Amino acid sequence: MPQTDNRRGIIAMLLAVVLFTLMDACLKLLSPHYPPIQTAALRGLASLPLVTVWVLSSGRAATLLRIRWRLHLFRGVLGIAMMASFSYALRTLPLATAYSLFFIAPLLITALSGPMLGETVGRNRWIAIACGLLGMLVVLRPTGAGLQLLPALAVLFAAAGYAFSAITVRILARTDSTQAMVFWLMLLLGGGAALVAAPHWVPIAPAHWWILAALGLCGTGGQIAITTAFSKGEASVIAPLEYSALAWALGLDLLLWQALPDGMTLLGAAIIVAAGIFLIRRETAPKAALPECSP
Repeated sequence: MPQTDNRRGIIAMLLAVVLFTLMDACLKLLSPHYPPIQTAALRGLASLPLVTVWVLSSGRAATLLRIRWRLHLFRGVLGIAMMASFSYALRTLPLATAYSLFFIAPLLITALSGPMLGETVGRNRWIAIACGLLGMLVVLRPTGAGLQLLPALAVLFAAAGYAFSAITVRILARTDSTQAMVFWLMLLLGGGAALVAAPHWVPIAPAHWWILAALGLCGTGGQIAITTAFSKGEASVIAPLEYSALAWALGLDLLLWQALPDGMTLLGAAIIVAAGIFLIRRETAPKAALPECSP
């Protein structure tokens, strides 16, 4: 089992959040012009050259073949489904609204880290998880009347895929290198989604090439950072930091689309963020005040 380094994991996760928020803004700019599965393929293909350069420059290319193939294939399928679903949702939902619903993913990761990873998830964490789920229901509305139902369900489906993918990273980190996890995810995401999208492929407009370049840069940096975060730190510590994406999403929505979520969405997001902050405070308190966690 890899040595746990929560401080390094936290720093990597905060960086990943910024980069992935910028990446998702690029996806939202592209989503009205291309099918969701093609947008998922573009996400992987845009990052693959940069990931390949990173792997070769790290001197760990030999580790690419010493992997647990079934788990990588499982993660690749999850990545395609997650990215296509999220791209579909971004066609109509503001970025901040999509994030408010997507925040169920860190809650799922924290909940799953107990039974799947053997990490300690105590009573206070479960209370925070329950509060976060309540906030999600406020965003969604009990009847779904406040949002377009299909895009909202697509976000929730993507969130579930993300949660299981993050847990898979923690399991893979026991035997596989970070380089292998990032490379194979990008190859499987880009190649697999491209094969599915091929019959209805839409040519890339010249005006969108700069967006693809930004997509590749942010996606590569974010994937490296998030893989490092979950391989170095406890999933139940790292996951709540995802909530900081809401501030970035609100700013980008206002700057690029002159849109802001409605009051109910902001209320639900505030409940979710409060639950996340509570978890973060618990995890960053002095270790003497908390039960020891397994490395």
